[in-house]
Amino acid sequence: MPVLATARHLIPGVPVMAEQHENGTMRRVVWSEIFPWLKIVRAFRLAISARGLILGALGAIIMATGWWLFATAFCDFSTKSDATDWLRPYARCPWTAMTRDAASETPGLPSVSPSDYARDVLQPESTDAAWRPHGAVGSPARLLTKPARAALMSHGVARDLVCLILCGLWGVAVWALFGGAICRSAATQLAADEQTGAAAAVRFAWRKWPAYCAAPLMPVGGVLLAAIPVAVVGLLMNWLGLLVGGILWPLVLAAALVMSLLLLGGLFGWPLMWGAISTEGTDSFDALSRSYAYTFQRPLSYLFYAIVAAVIGWLGWLLVQNFAAAVIWLGYWAAGWGFGHDQLSTLVHGGKELSTMGKVGAGLIVFWTGCVKLLAVGYLFSYFWSASAAIYLLMRRDVDATQIEDVFLDADGSEPTGELPPITKDQMGAPVVGSENPEAAKDTPQQGG
Repeated sequence: MPVLATARHLIPGVPVMAEQHENGTMRRVVWSEIFPWLKIVRAFRLAISARGLILGALGAIIMATGWWLFATAFCDFSTKSDATDWLRPYARCPWTAMTRDAASETPGLPSVSPSDYARDVLQPESTDAAWRPHGAVGSPARLLTKPARAALMSHGVARDLVCLILCGLWGVAVWALFGGAICRSAATQLAADEQTGAAAAVRFAWRKWPAYCAAPLMPVGGVLLAAIPVAVVGLLMNWLGLLVGGILWPLVLAAALVMSLLLLGGLFGWPLMWGAISTEGTDSFDALSRSYAYTFQRPLSYLFYAIVAAVIGWLGWLLVQNFAAAVIWLGYWAAGWGFGHDQLSTLVHGGKELSTMGKVGAGLIVFWTGCVKLLAVGYLFSYFWSASAAIYLLMRRDVDATQIEDVFLDADGSEPTGELPPITKDQMGAPVVGSENPEAAKDTPQQGG
């Protein structure tokens, strides 16, 4: 009798599954059982898929376009405002604002010398800081929380506050659809290894769009409700003097404690809300409770998974960024052999007066180059939402002891559910596994009782 069936016989308490030869020796260890955080590595693989890159790029440019409209309508950039100054790049050109972290075109075209090409393209030093990641992996989280953080600095300026509220709501609305679709696709792939098409993922996100939108806004609503009695105390202090404020200040601190807890849980737990809705097919209330529970009950686990995700995402960003740069520069390099490197550089970068058709052609070259950059930026958002789904599955496993493989399927009838074949009866009335194809069932030999 073989003695070694699983690695648990060697290392008690470690959930390591292993296969064995006939002589009982161990053949393979399932490393994902030893290191469950390897799910995050799979999230990177999903993030660089065409579906993830396109959805991420579309969401990014649509969000930036909305911010451009709000900044143009409400912001006065002739005077400096700490609350809205970050919108200045979007007011100029949303396309440029979203692609500034991607592969950048340094002045001139790459030399025909392989050594110069490797130096300028693969190891750019500096003509443009955008080549360096400088925290680009965390840019989705920073961007989506920027309106809320900036609102706290608005100091009650009505125009700035309205602009920031609209920017925040627009960002939530956009990523409730695109982020929800990316997260849904990643959740089904990571949990059940089921492929969810882009159309099915978008339909799921559209159906759950109110839940995706409401979940992150609930903590904000709670903060506003808790702030109302504090504002009332402020009015009493203004009317009756500081003595009233001193007497009622414990109530102010209690309300501030509630607001702090709501903001803390919302700030760190909101990505898990997308994971909860995408994995469980649940509503915003359940997503909110799960995100807060997982954040406060396992903060160190959450921190560990976030660090792992950041490291993997950063390495992936180096790959994606430099690959996009290589595509852009090799295109210029190859075209320059026929058109002339110096001439192409001068025309594309506006160093020479062009005819109308020439301007259109140069604009199209810049546009298609920008599409490559935008796809690179799409990776940042695609990875962020895919990693959020992976982290949610891992946190659910740690807190609720739920198997990672558990995921809500068949949301709209287009996703595979792995249903069992129907049970039918043979000629003698005995139950047999039937076939959905009647013709195939007739050709199948029947067994008598």
